[in-house]
Amino acid sequence: MQAPSLPYRDRRAAGRYLASQLRAYADRPDVIALALPRGGVPVAYEVARALHCPLDVFVVRKLGAPGNEELAMGAIASGGVRVFNDGVLAQLRHPEAAIAAAVERETRELERREQSYRGSRPPPELDGRTAILVDDGLATGATMRAAIAALRRRPINACVVAVPIAAPDTRDQLRGMAEEIVCAQTSEPFYGLSSFYEDFSQTSDAEVHELLERTSSIGEPKAGD
Repeated sequence: MQAPSLPYRDRRAAGRYLASQLRAYADRPDVIALALPRGGVPVAYEVARALHCPLDVFVVRKLGAPGNEELAMGAIASGGVRVFNDGVLAQLRHPEAAIAAAVERETRELERREQSYRGSRPPPELDGRTAILVDDGLATGATMRAAIAALRRRPINACVVAVPIAAPDTRDQLRGMAEEIVCAQTSEPFYGLSSFYEDFSQTSDAEVHELLERTSSIGEPKAGD
């Protein structure tokens, strides 16, 4: 597929193009797509459709800096994983207090989302699998670093990071943390993810539920879309 001109129309369109860069993982029984909710879910849904692989969520929460929630001072993930952006923390007057407040707030949201999205479903079986972590882009990379760290605690075979767009320096910083980084496109200068999408409206819980429900019992998204 020819690279689309930026911005992407929406997350689903970005996911379809990203999937074209992941053909090597298609129809492999060991592969699973893990979406970082909420924005990563529409992208990962299209990846799972194209690769004919199971889809699940991997919950990670960004720790937004005080007064600028879009700026990540770190992130947390399931299992008590925490990572921090030292460059951002160095700019804060009271980083310890900011971290404590953000961790408490985002832990509650992380737990709520895990319960909401998973319900009674058990976590996916990851032993010996190749896990493709999918998000709608990489800016500071804090949430993705937390996701990789959490995933490394599981007995996976390989970790692949896949995103439609990334800041070049962030992409480069993640090299070595995963077996492969698949970034469909990069841009320099990088002004934030929203500038690379015509429609970057917030993904709702309802949309996450809908896309997860379209996934069949064997992991392939249902036909009809």
